[in-house]
Amino acid sequence: MIPKLEKPEDFPGQERVVWRPEPQRTVLAALAGVAWPPIVLTFFIWPPQNWLPGPEIDWRVRVLLVGLLAIPGGMWLLARERERTGRPATRLGVVWRFMFYGGLLSVALAAVVALLLAVFGLFEAGGIAQAAGATETTLLIYGVGGLPFAVVIGVAYALWAGLCTAFIAFTPQPEVRDRLGVLKGDRGGDA
Repeated sequence: MIPKLEKPEDFPGQERVVWRPEPQRTVLAALAGVAWPPIVLTFFIWPPQNWLPGPEIDWRVRVLLVGLLAIPGGMWLLARERERTGRPATRLGVVWRFMFYGGLLSVALAAVVALLLAVFGLFEAGGIAQAAGATETTLLIYGVGGLPFAVVIGVAYALWAGLCTAFIAFTPQPEVRDRLGVLKGDRGGDA
């Protein structure tokens, strides 16, 4: 039988959560978040031609390197936000923050790459007209054409990382018993 969804708390992901006390769970969540299955599986089907850092490095290795830095960084920012405000308090909030900030990071990185490639194209051009054409072409291909792909890949990767973090690094918050009656909203006339 399907339960009725009458209150916002009845929806999935609305249960209050806290960080797990074991630090190895946080490390495991970060490693699982970095190992995004669509990228990892393609390594077995199409092995990268170049693993070494440089301009010719495979784009999938670049994405994993960005994830290796961004996911622990996102978890650190999440821990700071929880200390400061107590939010996000639910698994859905954890996943949402990863998706939102992962999408912003992917847009920012795609814009930086497009601008860097446009600047490098200026130095490789033979003349002013060729430099203008190279800049226009680079910005159209990488800035306009590549940006939607970067956003989709970034948000999907961040969704995976958020789910790994929410389910591996967090546990349901234990219910606090109201022993003294101080947690009730109405005080019964003692104002």
